[in-house]
Amino acid sequence: MKHKLPLILLMVLTVSAFAQRKSDLIAEIDTLKSQITSVQQELAKAKREISSANARAESMESENASLRDANATLLSNLGNFSELSKQNSENVNKAMAALARKEKQLSGINDMISANDSTAIVSLTRIKQTLGENANVGVGEDIISISSSLSNLFGSDTATELSETGKAWLANVAKVIKGNPNFKTEVEGLNITGEFGPTYDQAAAVAKELVGVLEIPSERISIVAKDGNFKEGINIKLRPDYKGFYAKAKESAKAAQ
Repeated sequence: MKHKLPLILLMVLTVSAFAQRKSDLIAEIDTLKSQITSVQQELAKAKREISSANARAESMESENASLRDANATLLSNLGNFSELSKQNSENVNKAMAALARKEKQLSGINDMISANDSTAIVSLTRIKQTLGENANVGVGEDIISISSSLSNLFGSDTATELSETGKAWLANVAKVIKGNPNFKTEVEGLNITGEFGPTYDQAAAVAKELVGVLEIPSERISIVAKDGNFKEGINIKLRPDYKGFYAKAKESAKAAQ
């Protein structure tokens, strides 16, 4: 029994030590399990964060792609706008240049019209000086009208030969006509009877004196006989040379282009 006691004691100590070691191992295993659980939780959290980051990255990439497309569209639109603005600017410049040409053309024509009006007024003053202040002269619609009675020109209402008084009067009228080379001259006979033949003959006699004796170019003289509406006599009308005026206006318009 004495020999077995140490062996039993050794066995007890061995079992006790083994039991203690097992307890320590179990505790260490529990600690490791706890650590593994914590690591797994951290890993899951990291995966969630990575997944969220990836989702945000994909969203940002999509937004970046949309922004790139929008920028490309904006740049294209800016290019188109710049080209359109350039074309509009060119069109405006062309329109302004065309308006400037038109304004210059109209200005030239207005100057010519004003010159004609001024000429008529100045001519009226000169006519008064040539024919006398009592001369029967009027201006209307750019036409200067110099009037005389049939008795003053022919001595009677029915005569067709000029009197000396009439010839003297026409001599002064011829000076007026020659002093206004830009005007055409119309000899207008007026009657109150409706018999235009004798009236035309009287107007023709006046024109013949102006052309044949007083040396007025025939192309500047025209003759007309008309109803005087209770007035009779001879009107010598000086009117602007509209044909020449429009020719000059056309030339002025071409020069302004």
